[in-house]
Parts: sequence; structure tokens; C-alpha cells
Amino acid sequence: MRLRSGTFACCCVLLEALGVALFLRGFFPLPVRSLPRREARSGPPAEPAPPGAGVSSNWTKIPPPLFRKAVIVLIDALRADFVFGSKGKQFMPYVTQLVDKGTSHSFIAEAKPPTVTMPRIKALMTGSLPGFIDIIMNLNSSALLEDNLIWQAKTAGKRIIFYGDDTWVKLFPKYFVEYDGTTSFFVSDFTEVDNNVTRHLDTVLKREDWDILILHYLGLDHIGHISGSNSPLVGPKLQEMDKILKKIHLSLLSKEGEASLPNLLVVCSDHGMSKTGSHGGSSEEEVHTPLLFVSSAFTKRSGSLKQPELVQQIDLAATLAIGLGLPISRNSIGNLILPVIEGKTMREQLRFLHLNGFQLIQLLQANVPAYEKDPGFEHFKVAEKSHGNWIRLYLEENSSEVLLNLGKKVLKQYLESLKILSSSLSKQVAQYDMYSMMVGTTIILEVLFLLLLSLPKALSSRAEFEVPLSSPLFSLMFYLICLMLCAVHVIVCTSAESLCYFCSISWLMSVGVMMLISALMCIILSALGKIFMNNKLPAKNSAVSNSSWSELDVLILAGTLGHVLSLGASSFIEEEHQTWYFLINTLCLAVCQEICRHYFLLKESDLQFSTVLKQSVENFKETGHFKQVDVPACDSKLNKFATSAELRKGSEKWIGLASPWIILICCRLLRSLNQTGVQWAHRPDFRHWLTSSEHKAELSLLAAISLVMIFILVQRRCSLVSKIAMALGLLGIYSYRAAIGNVVFPWQQSNKDVSKGIIEARFVYVFVLGIIFTGTKDLLRSQVTSADSKTKITGLWEIYSGLVLLAALLSRPHNLPVLVFCLLIQLIMTRCIWTPLKFDAAQITIMHYWFGQAFFYFQGNSNSITTVDVSAGFVGLDNYVEIPAIFLTTFATFAGPFLWAIHLLCYLSSEGSRHSAAMGHGCFCYALIHSIPVAVYIILVTGLRYHLFIWSVFSPKLLYEGMHVFITAAICVFFTAMDQKQSQKIQD
Repeated sequence: MRLRSGTFACCCVLLEALGVALFLRGFFPLPVRSLPRREARSGPPAEPAPPGAGVSSNWTKIPPPLFRKAVIVLIDALRADFVFGSKGKQFMPYVTQLVDKGTSHSFIAEAKPPTVTMPRIKALMTGSLPGFIDIIMNLNSSALLEDNLIWQAKTAGKRIIFYGDDTWVKLFPKYFVEYDGTTSFFVSDFTEVDNNVTRHLDTVLKREDWDILILHYLGLDHIGHISGSNSPLVGPKLQEMDKILKKIHLSLLSKEGEASLPNLLVVCSDHGMSKTGSHGGSSEEEVHTPLLFVSSAFTKRSGSLKQPELVQQIDLAATLAIGLGLPISRNSIGNLILPVIEGKTMREQLRFLHLNGFQLIQLLQANVPAYEKDPGFEHFKVAEKSHGNWIRLYLEENSSEVLLNLGKKVLKQYLESLKILSSSLSKQVAQYDMYSMMVGTTIILEVLFLLLLSLPKALSSRAEFEVPLSSPLFSLMFYLICLMLCAVHVIVCTSAESLCYFCSISWLMSVGVMMLISALMCIILSALGKIFMNNKLPAKNSAVSNSSWSELDVLILAGTLGHVLSLGASSFIEEEHQTWYFLINTLCLAVCQEICRHYFLLKESDLQFSTVLKQSVENFKETGHFKQVDVPACDSKLNKFATSAELRKGSEKWIGLASPWIILICCRLLRSLNQTGVQWAHRPDFRHWLTSSEHKAELSLLAAISLVMIFILVQRRCSLVSKIAMALGLLGIYSYRAAIGNVVFPWQQSNKDVSKGIIEARFVYVFVLGIIFTGTKDLLRSQVTSADSKTKITGLWEIYSGLVLLAALLSRPHNLPVLVFCLLIQLIMTRCIWTPLKFDAAQITIMHYWFGQAFFYFQGNSNSITTVDVSAGFVGLDNYVEIPAIFLTTFATFAGPFLWAIHLLCYLSSEGSRHSAAMGHGCFCYALIHSIPVAVYIILVTGLRYHLFIWSVFSPKLLYEGMHVFITAAICVFFTAMDQKQSQKIQD
């Protein structure tokens, strides 16, 4: 079966995407759980039996609640220093007073990555560590089926009211007697989203028909996404939250005179906020959140405030369960926060800790086969024995001093055992689906080997080759491998102790994947056999290829291998942008050397050509031929032509020599715009200066100049209609940014008229779709009819222009210069480097890929989830629509690599002087250059899956690589579609 190299590469990348999807499904595990919540639960354990005969305790029931009502106020993205730092003292005076001198207990709750809302709510209510895959599930939360605090409260007959983020409504459906949810993804709104919660307070606080009130405020999180943690809007929002907390606290206090039990106010957050206003990573600003327990049951504070104690966020579930008289969730690995119960008697405190330890022991038994050897289990048994001795003394009514001393000792033993148990369970709480991972890895490696084996023929002049498909598929080896794999599948799926995703899919799909793996294996073996046989046969043609490796080829190979090897170190992943910055800088220097060699050699050949031409003219004069020809006139014209050619060559030479240095200057300026990575991300950069409220005029001027430059650089290849649409679209972008308050018009006096900019953004979308539709129409006409290649080229460039306009709309104003420099470097490389030096399609493809990767980081992105700009997914939307939001967020994040890939397609199509196989070469090289790091990184991640930084460093990078594979597959499909007509021409 004969295939074009582009078509073959496209098929390989699609198969690779399948393998990556299987690997991701297996790598990001679903947490291991205890018994399902619907199964019959045995009663709570009794107090430890005291030693000796005839002595027993009758305390076998769940302890009674410590609080009558509980109000949980979750302020999204509330950082710890917003409460305990200078901003708390300035903008939250009432909360600061409660922390310093009130009846409260203050803590810093540490959240585990991923620091996004839905996994954090799960952690708060279940006490367990959600899986990392919950980052993706965060976009579409489903009902929480495991044991949790809300379900326990509902089962106990408690009436729960909720107002706020509708993620709670999705996680806990039909649990609330009253609720009003607001979408958490529409980040442009930070006023109404909180007012919709607060408007219920006056009514609900006067009522007595509820036991638990949960409020989730989103405004602060939305402000961070829009304008960062240093936004002037943060202070007023904190003041608003302070007033709300004061109202709730005073209302709870006013009702305690009639009640037998005190009320409880809990102030917490799901995650923090990075310096840029995002979250999802593992920086201290993102994982440290405030946790306040406020109740009249606590002792009033006196003296200076000490640094709040560090606790785990998952500790809240066990603490609230004890406080409300509920069983601790079965899957909780959190510890009871002791200061909350320190006002109770020693017997009650020991009883609470014993319940917590017994629940952790049950979870340990369900997840660890050799649980009896666990240090936490041994410590708990020692503490339980000491607890029994204490009960014996208590029942014998020994002196209070002896009881107190022994009780403190038992208390310390319990706390130590709880800490060890929680640590052990944190390591065992999730298991990898190794079978799915191995199946996915096998497909990925087979695709990579197939691409490498096909490399010589795929980059040949015809860019097509024979794929040995029919003979392997009908061979005995294919059926033997397929049967062997199916047997392994049956054995694994019938003997696996834990649920495997690949075993849960239908048998038809499983057999299909097995046949695919077998077919790829047979094709690889057949290709290896042909290569081996060809090497044995004597060469039919003695002529050896004169192709040799240039310095640029060596640099490309060394850079690719160096980048792949760097993926094994966590520090290199955190600072991967430095690798790409170094590679493109080195590439520019290598290109500069090629330009010098090109123009100096060209100068010598020109001198030789001029000498030969003059000798020919002299011969004409001497021999007397062409006597009718006016020789002096010819000499004059020849001299003029030579002079103009020399001037033109001279100007081209100096422009060409200057072009790499101009590109280097542009890259250096871009590095100063956005600090990224981990080590230097905290340092001030030009972005921070531009986005501060004092420099809004400078930002507005820069944005306006950038939009004008975008029009100048893009409109060259567009039709007149597209040029007009582009100009109006860019004007609409500035209007949109002015509407939401990022920039100002010269005549605009204040920001009082700030809106969501929905109309302005949709105005731009009309022109984006119009330009893309015009380009698509030209492409279809060139593919269906016998239109000339100019129509196809124009259509491609117009689609590219539409995507540039979309990228400008989704980019923050301070990032518009990144888009300008992207277009400028593409223009310089096209005019001064690629075309004059006649680089082949493979070299140009790899240069596009390298620059695309560098511009991914120039945008301010990193390998952390924190830098994903969620607000880009909601430009022009008045509510959350899942598919458009995901597409816009993905496009905004990967705009750099995507625009460079589309520019590669446009450039190779528009270069008429190039061989018709250039498109196929470009598609194949683009697929190969991305498949190598993906395959190697997946192997590295599998080996490092128990590394200390697996969830904070390696896993986010894996998500980025997985998404990049899907984008690469889409790009290769587009390449193949555009190369279809070239293939038809070759066959004709």
C-alpha cells in the first residue's frame, strides 16, 4: 500500500493520540476507596477495653454534637496572607480582631495539588486526596458517590442550605433543602456572583429551619483571574467579605442565649492565589489558605498573636464531623484538629481521637495488605492500650492529677499515631492503572519506531513509499501475536485486584486495540527485515549520495536529543523555557554562520560570472560576429544591469546578515516581558509594570501600537474584504479591552463604565469567523475545482489571518507585543533566511517547531497549571458553555505553537519553487519531532511515578504534552488535507 509521507505521518500521530489517551487514563488514577457508602455501616467502636476482668465502658455511641448550628463560609482563592498579613489588617479589621483577641482558633490549611476548586471541595468534605485527573473533571463535575460530610449530615437528618458556586450542587445533588448556585467559570463577573449569595443572608440568618449553612463566594477568585493578586479590586472585595463575616458572626451570637449549645462559624478557602492571580500549582501562595473556627465555646484570646499553626486542608472533614456529632467519612485521611476540642474533658478528647484513629485503621486495612506492620498501626495499638489503662483509672476514680498526666501522655500517643497513619495513607491512597499505561506506552513506542524506520523514504524526493500492510496482516505471526495479547488481556482482567480501565471497555474495542498493536508490530518487523535484506544485497548503483550533514543539521539533532534528555530532571522541567530560549538563540547564531557562508561564496561566484561575461563580449568584438549589434549600447546596458544587481545583492546581503541579530534582540525583549518557570517567576518583569493601575496609559498606548503593527504585518496576503474585516476586528479588540477596564481611550476619564465587554467581543468574533469562512471557501474551491494554486494560497493565508485575529482577542493587552514579535520574526525568517538560503522543508519545519515552543513560554506559560489563563475561555460569553470555553482556553494557551505550525503550512504551500513533496516532508518532520519527546517522557514518568515531585512537577507537564499531541494530530490532519491535491497531481 503506497502512502504519501504526510498521510502516513498523520495516521501515525492519530494512533499516538490514542496511545496517549490510554496512558493518561491509567496514569492519573482514581483514588482507592474503602467500602461504598451505601453498604451497611457497623456501629462506632466502643472505648478501648480497660485491662482486667469485670471492668468495662458503656460508651459505644457517636458522641453528641459540640455545636448547634454551623456556618461554613468558603471564600474562593483566599490566600493565607490576605487574612494574616498586611492586607488582612488593612481590609479585614473585624476578622483580624477575631484572630487576635476573639474566641477563635486560627490555622493555615495546606492544600495539596491540584489547587483547583472541584478537587479541593472534595478534599474539604471527604478528607481524602482527590486524583490529579480531577483537574479535567473540574470543568464538568459529576455527583460525588463516596462517603462525605454532606451525605452523613443528610443521613443524620440535618437540614443543609447552600448558596454559591454550583459545583457544590453538582457534587451533592438533592442534599440541600434550599440552594442557589452560580457558575464558577464565568470569571469576568466578580460583583453579581457574590451579590447573588449575599442577598439571601438577611432572610436565612433569621430563620431556624436549618442546621448547616454553606456559602461559597467566587468574586475574589475571579478578580485574580482577571487582574492578578495585586489588583486594586482585591482590597474592596476583602472589605466586602469582612462585613459579611461580621454580620454572620453577630447573628450567630445573638441566637446563642436561647440555645443549649454554641454555634460555629468556619472561614476557609479551597485554594490560594499565585502572584499572577491563577491557581492549580504548588507554590506557597496557592497551597496556603486560612482556616478559622469562631465560636463562643472557645476561650477568648489574650496577648500577642502567634504565627498560625500549619494543618492539612483534609483535616477539616474529621473536625467538622466530630463537632457536628457525625461519623467521620470512611475515606478521610485527615486528623482531628485538637484545639477545636481542647475545651472538652479529657475523656471526651481521648474518645474523639480514638474514633479518628479507628477510622484510619479501617481505611489502612482496606488498602494495605500488610497493615499490621505499618508503624502507624503499631503506634495506635500502643495508644489504645494506654487509653484502656486511663479508663480503668477513671472508672476507679483516681486522683485528678494522675489522670491528667496519664491523659496527656495518651493524647500525645494518639496524635503521633494519627500523624503516621495519615502519612502512610497519603502514599497508598491511589494506585496506578499499570495495564492501561503499558498498552498506551506500547502503541506510542510502536508509532515512534515506525516513524524512525520510515524516515529515509519519507524524506525522499517523491515523499511516498510502500507500507508493508497486506503481507503482515495475513501472516501467521500477526495472528499469533494477536492471540497472545488477547490471552494476556484475559489473564490480567480476570486476576486484577483493582479495577482496570482497559478491562472495563467492551471486548470488541479491546480486541481491536490488540489487533492494532499486533499489526504495528508486524509492520515494524517487516520493515526491519527489508532494511536488513537491502543492506545484504550489493548496491545496484555505485554512485553514493552526496548529501552530508551540515552544522545546522548537527545542531538540530543535538538540540532535540538534549531537550529530550533534560526531561528526566524536575528542575529542567520547571525551567524548560530556559532550554528553548537557549536553543533558538543558538539556532540564530548557526543561521548567521550559514548566511555569511552563503553571501561570501555568492560574491566569489558573481565575480567569476562577470569575468566570463566580459571575456565573451571581447570575443564578440574580436571575431566581428553580430556586426549589426550595437556593441557599445550592449556594454552600457550590461554595466547598468551589473551595477543594479550588485546594489541589490549588497542590500540583500546586509539585511540578511542583520536578520539573525534582529531576531535575537526580539527574543531578548520577549524574555523581559513575562517571567515564567519557578525559580525566577517571583521577580518583577515588564508585565507587572504594565499591568499596575498607575501605568494604564502606557499599557493602552502599547496595546494600540501592537494592534496597528499586527494589521501591517498580516494584511499583506489578504484580500481587500479580509483587510477591512481585519482592521475592524482589531479596533473591536481594543474596544473590548477598554470595555472591561484593561485599557482606556484617550477621551475616557474613568473606569466607571466598566462592563463585561460581551458585545464588543462578539463583534470581533463575527470578523474572525468571516475571515476564516472566506479562506475556507477559497480552499474548497481550489480542492474541488481546477482553480489555480494562487486561490489555495490566498485561502490558507486568510485562515491564518483569522487565527491571528482570534489570538489577539484572547491575549491579555500586555501580551499583544508577543504576537507582534511572532509575526515580525516569521516575516524576517521568510524574506531573509529561508527563501534566500534555500533551506529544505525538514529544516524549516524543525525551526518552526522550536520557535513555536519558545513562543509558548514567551506568552508567560510554564509547565504548571497555574499559568493557564482561564479567563480567555469566557471572552464574549455571558454564561458557561463547555465546548467553546475549552476550545478558547486551549487555543489561547497553545497560540504560539499553533500559529507557527499554521505558518509552516502556509509558507510551504506558497513557495512555488519548492518541490511538490515539501508539504509531505513538513508534515512528517513535524509529527516526528514531537513524537520523540512524548515517547521518552512517558517512559520517564512511568519510571518516576513514585518521585517526590510526581504530582507537582511531572504530572502537569504530562498533561501539557498530552494536549500538545492532540493539537499536533489536528495540525497533521490539516497538512494532509492540503497536500491531497498535490498527491493527485503526482499520480496523474
